[in-house]
Amino acid sequence: MILLVISSIFLASCGQKEIKDALNWEAADFSAVNQDNKAVGLKDLKGKIWIADFIFTSCADVCPPMTANMTKLQKMVKDEGLKNVEFVSFSVDPTVDTPEVLTRYANQFGADFSNWTFLTGYSQQFIEGYAMKTFKTLVKKPQNENQVIHQTYVYLVGPDGKIKKSYNLYKDVPFDEMIQDIKILQ
Repeated sequence: MILLVISSIFLASCGQKEIKDALNWEAADFSAVNQDNKAVGLKDLKGKIWIADFIFTSCADVCPPMTANMTKLQKMVKDEGLKNVEFVSFSVDPTVDTPEVLTRYANQFGADFSNWTFLTGYSQQFIEGYAMKTFKTLVKKPQNENQVIHQTYVYLVGPDGKIKKSYNLYKDVPFDEMIQDIKILQ
């Protein structure tokens, strides 16, 4: 009995080392350019924890609050002293969102480019397929429309390249839960 109690205390003190109910979806490779017009692919994120979302700069509703919330999360990660964490925003409107446009947009929100990359340089067809295949999320730009249909989730990807969890980045954002989950992956 004493051994059982000691074992329980020991295990509890070790803390949780895995994300509860992790999705474990494999992140597929991609080829893109960032806000500095430099090539970026999955290899650049290998071994890192990353937080990914899908936005576009001419979005009329959900993207500005999502990006503001991502900025807040980035600051929280820095304030917590968490290392090896990258932020990745995939544009869902790559023909409009050039590197220069993404830079202007990111600067409006005070994005810190030292660990936040804004991606473009791929086709509309690619990002729609990539979002569905890798992140299981809808991205669709209707013909003759300037707004893109997309979800408001942000995704936590572990250093093993697997998507662990998704969170709402638009309303009632679970910042504390996200920070705790990042700490588990550290």
